[in-house]
Amino acid sequence: MSLLLFGIFAGLLVIGVPVAIAIGAGTLAAVWASGVPVLVVPQQMFAGINSFALVAVPMFILAGDIMAAGKISARLVQLADALIGFLKGGLSIVSILAAMFFAAISGSGAATTAAVSATLVPELKAKGYDPASAASLIAAGGTIGVVIPPSVPMILYAVIAQESVAKLFLNGFIPGVLMGLALMSIALVQGYRRAYPKGSPFSLRTIWRSFRSAFWGLMTPVIILGGIFSGIFTPSEAAVVAVDYAIFVSLFIYRDLGLKDIYRIVIRSGVTTAVIMFVISASAALSWALSNWQVPSAIAASVLSLSDEPMVVLAMILCVVLVTGIFIETASALIILTPILLPLVLQLGLDPVHFGIVLVVGLSIGMITPPVAINLYVASSVTGIGLERIAGAVLPYLFALIAVLVLVTYGPLLI
Repeated sequence: MSLLLFGIFAGLLVIGVPVAIAIGAGTLAAVWASGVPVLVVPQQMFAGINSFALVAVPMFILAGDIMAAGKISARLVQLADALIGFLKGGLSIVSILAAMFFAAISGSGAATTAAVSATLVPELKAKGYDPASAASLIAAGGTIGVVIPPSVPMILYAVIAQESVAKLFLNGFIPGVLMGLALMSIALVQGYRRAYPKGSPFSLRTIWRSFRSAFWGLMTPVIILGGIFSGIFTPSEAAVVAVDYAIFVSLFIYRDLGLKDIYRIVIRSGVTTAVIMFVISASAALSWALSNWQVPSAIAASVLSLSDEPMVVLAMILCVVLVTGIFIETASALIILTPILLPLVLQLGLDPVHFGIVLVVGLSIGMITPPVAINLYVASSVTGIGLERIAGAVLPYLFALIAVLVLVTYGPLLI
């Protein structure tokens, strides 16, 4: 039955059927062929999204979209430029620091890429930076959007693995910062090799003025994460607070959005949420079917028959995660892989929270690896630069992120 399920799933993906429909159709066909009443499929689909923790998903998506639509991203870029723009090639480093700032607000890689690209790429072009390299760097920086909390994929993993969202958020800071530092290092080297110009001169007055301008945007992660870690509210409640705060700041403080803009953003976020929820519900039925047929246990036994050394097994898992990220979008891949790989990780005695971070970081790299590569598509669309040019220029940043993934995977085991 599992072979039938995955055969139909793979076949539908090859001919271009959306992931959620491919998962649902494969599961439905396999359940029907096994003789189990097909009514169990919609029951499991509903059960998969009947979770209070998932309320955080549409709310964080909406909050991020509201922040991205206004001028908050431009203010964050100005602050980043004031802090480190004085370095040679500093504007490219600014793009990564701005991505890290925005990642702590949006929880989305695509939103981070779009916001920073629209603000910085025209200026990078004007100052003589290679356009394709600049766009690819910002796309790579967008991967940090799902690693630094708040993070939608971390919430999805927490629901599936029944782990604490707060613990995952707390453990996401260091990997996100490491990703940013790795990208900054390459950008700095390229800046000196290509003799890129310096950005804004260092000025405490400029830093203070930029900080005051960006203050209300910077307070977003402080309110969200401070409230979660202090126990004032749950992650789901924090997401709702984030939406209220984003609307308040955009309408009454920065005044860069109107009620019509908010309505348009709500509709767009609703469409995005519907797609994600459809994937979650279809994957819940898939997880039930796999568990019913004991597929995860069989996979774990097969892998452990090759090696029961955690280092070796993790290397195999990393290969699976990176290859999956090439072909399947991040949230979908996470929902598919978690119920399959988590039992194997638990049998090895590894920390499921650590594995969740590894999974999110690994799949985030898929955002810049074609053919899916959502961040590259966003950067290409915003900047007008051909996808093939951006894909070729992204390779140094791709290798840097893979190096960070290896460090995040094995670092805690070697301490």
